[in-house]
Amino acid sequence: MTSSPSRRAILRGKVNERPHPRPIGALAPMAFEDACTQCGDCARACPEEIILRDAEGYPVLDPRAGACTFCGACTEACETGALIAGQPFPWRAAAEPNCLSLNGVQCRACEDQCDSSAIRFRLLPGGSAQPLFDDTACTGCGACVAPCPAGAIALHPFNPTEPAQC
Repeated sequence: MTSSPSRRAILRGKVNERPHPRPIGALAPMAFEDACTQCGDCARACPEEIILRDAEGYPVLDPRAGACTFCGACTEACETGALIAGQPFPWRAAAEPNCLSLNGVQCRACEDQCDSSAIRFRLLPGGSAQPLFDDTACTGCGACVAPCPAGAIALHPFNPTEPAQC
């Protein structure tokens, strides 16, 4: 999955920087950064403690710290309107090329952690297996990210109008 950089990223010289998921209910990138005061209320309200600050001080979800339960505490705590309940979460999990299964090592850690059964493996010649992520079943919770021993799972921007990558 590829995503084009935001206009703000281009102007800041961060064209190749990977976008990070904002908390649940975040407005579109520019609107979010305009509305967010970086107060930290959303991070303090998060019972999972997975909302951290990026390099510029804005809140981001860190699925390496745990999975999001979509409880909505962060949106309830946001008084600026940068986080709004009911917004779709535009992030889905995907594997990077350093996935152990792609490299012939038996590993199913991500599949074992996925409560929505959005991850399955297709056997490939030579003993390796390709992880397949069902974007319609994946919630973007990130439960599969932290247990990956190779750090090969990440959340990526998801556009439901693009064809699925299988």
